[in-house]
Amino acid sequence: MKELVEIIAKSLVDNPELVDVNEVTGEQSIIIELKVSQDDMGKVIGKQGRIAKAIRTVVKAAAIKENKRVIVEILN
Repeated sequence: MKELVEIIAKSLVDNPELVDVNEVTGEQSIIIELKVSQDDMGKVIGKQGRIAKAIRTVVKAAAIKENKRVIVEILN
């Protein structure tokens, strides 16, 4: 999951070297924290959060294959 989020985020931003993805595994779910530079925050979130919602949808679809619950958080 971490690699999937990293590939998607790096393809969206202007500064792919500043993309940082951290995976926190809990008892019932996996939390993926995505950090990008302040300049690229709008590109990852998109208008009215559409891109962020699309990223979450893709990751959830991949997680269903593995019977896991995944939460994607975008941090600044």
